[in-house]
Amino acid sequence: MDTAPTSLPRHAPLPLLVLGHGRDLATERGVECPGDLPAPADPDLAARAAAAKEALGDKVFVLGHHYQRDEVIQFADVTGDSFKLAQQAAARPDAPWIVFCGVHFMAESADILTTDAQTVILPDLAAGCSMADMATAAQVDDCWDDLIDAGVADVTIPVTYMNSSAAIKAFTGRHKGTICTSSNARTALEWAFEQTGGVEGTGKVLFLPDQHLGRNTAVRELGMSLDDCVVYDPHLPMGGLTQEQFDRARMILWRGHCSVHGRFSVEAVEAARREIPDVKVIVHPECRYEVCELADHIGSTEQIIKTVGAAPPGTSWVVGTELNLVKRLGQMFPEQTIAFLEKNVCYCSTMNRIDLPHLVWTLENLVDGRVVNPIHVDPDVAHWARVALDQMLALPGPTHKD
Repeated sequence: MDTAPTSLPRHAPLPLLVLGHGRDLATERGVECPGDLPAPADPDLAARAAAAKEALGDKVFVLGHHYQRDEVIQFADVTGDSFKLAQQAAARPDAPWIVFCGVHFMAESADILTTDAQTVILPDLAAGCSMADMATAAQVDDCWDDLIDAGVADVTIPVTYMNSSAAIKAFTGRHKGTICTSSNARTALEWAFEQTGGVEGTGKVLFLPDQHLGRNTAVRELGMSLDDCVVYDPHLPMGGLTQEQFDRARMILWRGHCSVHGRFSVEAVEAARREIPDVKVIVHPECRYEVCELADHIGSTEQIIKTVGAAPPGTSWVVGTELNLVKRLGQMFPEQTIAFLEKNVCYCSTMNRIDLPHLVWTLENLVDGRVVNPIHVDPDVAHWARVALDQMLALPGPTHKD
C-alpha cells in the first residue's frame, strides 16, 4: 500500500485569498465587507454613530478593546481586554446585538459565552489576528499526531492562550487542557503540570499559539530553564524536533508570536535607558524573553494601565505594547512622561481595521433591521471551546485579563 512520504507535512496550506475578496471561516482571515461604507472623510461620521447608537438604545451593546483607536473607543459601552469584554457581553443577556470592536477571535469568544438569543457582530471581517492565524486546527491536529508518534502525548496537556481561534480552543477542550490569559498563565501552567506529576515531574505542556508568553511564564515565573523549552514548527516534519528533544522538553512551544509585541527589541530598551533619565520600562509578556529580562515591569494590558496609573507623578515610562494604548496612557496620565518603546510606529494593523466608517455602517444597518457580519461559532466547536474556557474559569486567581 502506498503511503505519503513522512517528510511532507500532514496539513493542507492555507487557501490563497485574492486581495479584497473572500474569507476563510476556518481561520482569522477575511477581506470582505459587503455594502457601501461611509466615506472616511465624512465630517458627520461621529454624529451619525451617536444618532444610530441612540436610536438602538439598550438593544445594542458596544465593546471596545484597549487597542482600538480613540474614534471608536468613544462609542464603546465598555473598554477592556479580550476576555473581560467577552464576559461583559455575557453579562448583558438583554442586549440582542453585541458589536465587538476588536478582532475575530474575540468576537468568537463572545459568541461562545453569550446566549443563543444574542448575535455578536464584527464591524469588519478582515479584523483578524496574525498570531491566531499561526495555528490552524489542521496544523494543531497534526502536531498532536506527532506527539503520539513521539510517545509523549499521554503526558502532555495543552494550554492555549486566549488569543486563538475557537477551533484551537475546542482542540484544547477535547484534550482536557485549559485556556489562559497573560495574567493567569502561571496558574494555568501550574494546573497543567499538576495533571501530569507537578512542575518537578516529567509531564509536558503544549503551549499555543504564542511562544513568548509560554517561554516567559515557564522560565521567569516557574523557574524552568530555557533548555526545558523547545519550539514546534508546524511547517516542518515532526515540528523540526528530534525524539530526544520531545523526551527532554517540559514546554513544547508553538512557533507563533504577536506581530506587534514581537517587534520590540533589546536595542530599543537599551536606547531608552540611554536617552531618558530614570526611565521605567514596562512591556507585555508577549514580548521576546530577552526584552522581558531587561524590563522593570511585565504585565497584561490591564496590568500596564494599573501600574502606570499607580506610579508617582513625574515618572518616566517607555511602554512596550500596542501604540493606540500607549497614546491613550499619555492622555489618561498627563502628569507622567510616557513614550513608545519602538522608534517605528507599531499599530496592530488588523485591530485598526475597525474604524469609524465600519462602526457607523454596522450601527446604521442595525437601525434599518439588517444584521451585518454576524459571528456564529459551530455548535460542536463552541461546546468544546466552552469546556476549555470553563476549565480556565475554575482556576484560582484572576482570569479576566489578557
